[in-house]
Order: sequence, then C-alpha cells, then structure tokens
Amino acid sequence: MTTESPRWYTSSYSNNGGDCVQVATNLAAPTGVVPVRDSKNPGGPALGLRTDVYAAFVTGIKVGGFDTV
Repeated sequence: MTTESPRWYTSSYSNNGGDCVQVATNLAAPTGVVPVRDSKNPGGPALGLRTDVYAAFVTGIKVGGFDTV
C-alpha cells in the first residue's frame, strides 16, 4: 500500500487551450496505476489506468490514433 500523493503533471505540449489532461506518473511504480484527470476540474474524479493501458494510450496519441475523435 502506498501513502504517496499524486504529483499531477500537465504536458509541456499543452497550449493552455483548456482541453488538457493531467497525469500522476509518480504512482506508476508503487501502484501499477497512472491516474488521469481533466485539468479543468482538478477536484473531480480521476481515471486510474493500468501502466500497460496508459503506455498504449500514449502510443496511440503519438501515432495520431485519436485525431478523428
């Protein structure tokens, strides 16, 4: 069990247009989960992605897999 708090990070590629997600990758090693949340609603819910799912998500972004969404 971890007592570490999430350290939220917004990508440096974000252009501050308001459509951003934040991630807390510091929890990946101790928990196997990367929390993801909407930067416009930091007090709202966070989605916990398993590290392998998060890696696939990032890969999908890099190859343009979500450009039509």
